[in-house]
Amino acid sequence: MTHINGNGHSNGVTPQAAAPTAQLPSEVRVILADSQAIYRVGMRKVFGPDSGVSVVAEADNLQSLQDTVQRVPAEVLLLEGAMINGTANAVPAVVRLAPDLKIIVQAASTDESHTVDLYRRGVRGIIPRSISPDLLVKCVRKIAAGETWIDNQSVTWVIEAYRSQAGNVNNPRNQPRLNQKEMLIIAGITQGKRNKEIAYQLGTTEQVVKNYLRKIYDKLGVSDRLELALYCLHHQLHKNAAEAESRPVEISAQP
Repeated sequence: MTHINGNGHSNGVTPQAAAPTAQLPSEVRVILADSQAIYRVGMRKVFGPDSGVSVVAEADNLQSLQDTVQRVPAEVLLLEGAMINGTANAVPAVVRLAPDLKIIVQAASTDESHTVDLYRRGVRGIIPRSISPDLLVKCVRKIAAGETWIDNQSVTWVIEAYRSQAGNVNNPRNQPRLNQKEMLIIAGITQGKRNKEIAYQLGTTEQVVKNYLRKIYDKLGVSDRLELALYCLHHQLHKNAAEAESRPVEISAQP
């Protein structure tokens, strides 16, 4: 199992100037979304008093899930894969309603296309239904701390998909130019910070950070934070991002 931490680096890779992984929260709040009541009961037992994980709400269908994520604060959503089968926009809809909620999908089986699609749409981890209780608790807490939980096969699939999409920019002559403002945003992303935290650090608004991120995604040919982290790792952008942090700059409302 490979964990891509808040710095955008997988286990065994320790680039220079890498920031420490975010601290685990003392109590992780989880929403369970599963069509099987007996499975939800089992999850409540797994997340006992000593696990550091607390189940704060449950949902047994997509409509109930969308209502729940809007009214119940939580760090992690544990989502049954079968619940979103055939519903391509289910994950993006949840992301829009609760942008800070980190999504874990429990899937009975996975293939390359479905796995890559889920990560691109904003999922932070894909795990089997047969996962052990101890590993499930570890997964939830790691993801709550800002890491991405991804097995080695899925890493290969995602990287290959990224390479296919970003093949043109791999040529140094075609690599896009990023200004200092964009590098400051990237620095925050590679440190595992949320948009709200980046905005506070830079003295701007969360919406401005989102505007910059969309421009960065377009420039680099990536679609989300995971692909941006992989791009930074591949091109060692984290080093340039660290240098950008040392130079003051004013962040305007428009990129």
